[in-house]
Amino acid sequence: MTRMTTFSNPLLLGFDTMEKTLERIAKSGDGYPPYNIERLRTENGGQRLRITLAVAGFSESDLEVATEENQLVVRGRQNDDTEREFLHRGIASRQFQRIFVLADGMRVLGAELKNGLLAIDLDRPEPERLVRKINISVKD
Repeated sequence: MTRMTTFSNPLLLGFDTMEKTLERIAKSGDGYPPYNIERLRTENGGQRLRITLAVAGFSESDLEVATEENQLVVRGRQNDDTEREFLHRGIASRQFQRIFVLADGMRVLGAELKNGLLAIDLDRPEPERLVRKINISVKD
C-alpha cells in the first residue's frame, strides 16, 4: 500500500526534502527549553522575528547558535559540577538541542543572552521579483 501525502501531489515539485524535515521535527517532542517566537516591526515598516529561549543557568560559553543548511540549531551543554555536594537537586544541568527550520532567504542577525533568556533575531529581506520568459523551441 502506497502512502499518500500532501507533498505527493504532482504539482508540488521538489518538496520531498521539506516533507522529510517536517517528519523529523514532528518526532522531536521534547519541549525543553521553552521558547517564544515573536514578530517585531522595524522603523522602516519592515518585519523581523525574534526567537527567545529560556536558558537559565547557561552561560555564553555553554551555548552554541549555528545555521546548518536551512536550519537554525541552538545547543546547550553544561559541565556537571562534581565539587559541590547537593542535599536536593531540583535544577538539573541538562543538555539540549533545539532546531528551527528556516525558510529560504532567512538571515540570522544576531543573538543576545540576558537574564537567562537567549534572544535570536532573524529577518527575511524582500526578494527581487523576477519574471523570466522561457522560449519554446519547435521541433517537427
